[in-house]
This record gives sequence, C-alpha cells and structure tokens, in this order.
Amino acid sequence: MTLCNEIRKLMVDKDMTLTQLARIIAENKGKHYTVQNLSQKMRSNTLNANEIDIIANALDYRIIFYPKSL
Repeated sequence: MTLCNEIRKLMVDKDMTLTQLARIIAENKGKHYTVQNLSQKMRSNTLNANEIDIIANALDYRIIFYPKSL
C-alpha cells in the first residue's frame, strides 16, 4: 500500500476533502496550490517530504522514524 493511499484513508477518517487539504497546503507553503495539483501528485505518488509533513499536521498525525534495530 502506498503512502498516498494511507493519506486517503486518513482523510476519510477525518472527514477532509482534497479541496480542504489543498487549501491547507497552499497556506503552509505560502504559494498557489490547486486541488488538481494535489490530486495528480497523489495519483502518481510524488508528494515531497514537506507536503507530507504539512498533510500529517493537517490530519493531526505525526511522522516518526524508528531505527530498524528496535
């Protein structure tokens, strides 16, 4: 399962639309960001780390990295 599919599931759980998410990303990046742009990036699985961080925060989640040895 791709990260973008997981994001879609979280959006459903939080009752958030792509439009709302695109608006939040635009506000956080400080530049124009369209629903079409977000949709295309999610389809092609090409979101960058900054966008994923913004999305996680918008959905009230935190990204944590753990060492493999745990």
